Amino acid sequence: MKKNFTNMTLKDLEIFFENIGEKKFRAKQVFKWIHTGVRSFEEMTDISKELREKLEEVAEVGCLKMSIIQTSEIDHTKKFLFELADGNSIETVFMKYKYGNSICVSSQAGCRMGCAFCASGTGGLKRNLTGGEMLDQILLVEKNVEEKISNVVVMGTGEPFDNYHNLSQFIELINSKDGLNIGMRNITVSTCGIVPMIGQFGRDFPQVNLAISLHAPNDEIRKKIMPINSSYPMDILLNACKIHVEKTGRRITFEYALIKGINDSLSNADMLSDRLRGTLCHVNLITLNKVNESGFTGSDRESAERFKKQLEKRGIPTTIRRELGTEISAACGQLRLL
Repeated sequence: MKKNFTNMTLKDLEIFFENIGEKKFRAKQVFKWIHTGVRSFEEMTDISKELREKLEEVAEVGCLKMSIIQTSEIDHTKKFLFELADGNSIETVFMKYKYGNSICVSSQAGCRMGCAFCASGTGGLKRNLTGGEMLDQILLVEKNVEEKISNVVVMGTGEPFDNYHNLSQFIELINSKDGLNIGMRNITVSTCGIVPMIGQFGRDFPQVNLAISLHAPNDEIRKKIMPINSSYPMDILLNACKIHVEKTGRRITFEYALIKGINDSLSNADMLSDRLRGTLCHVNLITLNKVNESGFTGSDRESAERFKKQLEKRGIPTTIRRELGTEISAACGQLRLL
């Protein structure tokens, strides 16, 4: 079976080339080519024809196949459907902001967290994505849009901390100065709250932004919409977040999807502010996007503004997330396994 170079770090490639009797520096040449979007050894023109032919026999480049691209007529957000080698498909979203281009990357084919308002888990979890499959989402999108991506959010399908080993490799790959060279502070990882991994993440990647999908002001509501709360109640989760902030000095973002009649009252805002007070944090409010299977309705903009003002009045920095790609089902909570 051929080795897939897209899944390999520079160190992995160096070991590979030494094992086949080639000079170590060849690894850096190949690594750089891969991270510019090259998908065949034939295109690697600074490598001898003999070596290229040798590599064709034992290795390959690229993990995904681009299937469908949808573009929003409203905000030009693009949603990509990628086919995996095993027949599953994942979705990835490209967004343009004033500060640069951003990509929302999937970390698993499906999800087993079962959040009631999210489309990603409706088909369950099929499997983890490799670090190379996560990387290839960026490489293929950059090639399509012909622009560089400066910001990466791991908020697509899947729970990143449920695939921690491959997530770590992915971060190492995109941060490499010989690859995409995306700064740690330009990477954000979102988790629904697998508490033991929050500490590990803070030790391994103290400069990477951490976002917590909170979505409720108390255990009663959170348990109903997020099964993970039964394993890690809010007191335990929020204590882990405070420790993370103390250890890293980095602000945490709490994501809060406003669901009409469930978690969007002013008393809910007061309760939330009481829980978050004293933590270096920022609340990112999301007016819940439509997911047919959930049966939930998102709060309207007016309710979101009231909720925001109440949090700010009580000292919690808050923004309402800009809605991008809603009409092509590319917004938060709408990505799914296909």
